Amino acid sequence: MPKIRFSCSGSEWAVDAEVGTTVMLAAVSEGVDGITAECGGNAMCATCHVYVDPETATSLPSMTQEEDDMLDCAAGERRPTSRLSCQIAVTEELDGLRVEVAGD
Repeated sequence: MPKIRFSCSGSEWAVDAEVGTTVMLAAVSEGVDGITAECGGNAMCATCHVYVDPETATSLPSMTQEEDDMLDCAAGERRPTSRLSCQIAVTEELDGLRVEVAGD
């Protein structure tokens, strides 16, 4: 099972994420601080905004226009590595992915 590493406010979580779910659902199921996922993973609220560590992001799918537009509305600072965690499907290739919860 791929392991996703989250950081927020000085705390860190290593979460076993089921293949086929999303990075957001893995965070919510483990109680990761800062991922509120108000829209339930529909790319409509940006409350699952994360900064992906570029060293571990090589296997991420391309961002859709919908995700790109929603990130423009995110409360946290938008960075080149910003993504909505609800739009990142967990695959075996994501094992070791590191993300920082935005707004930290």
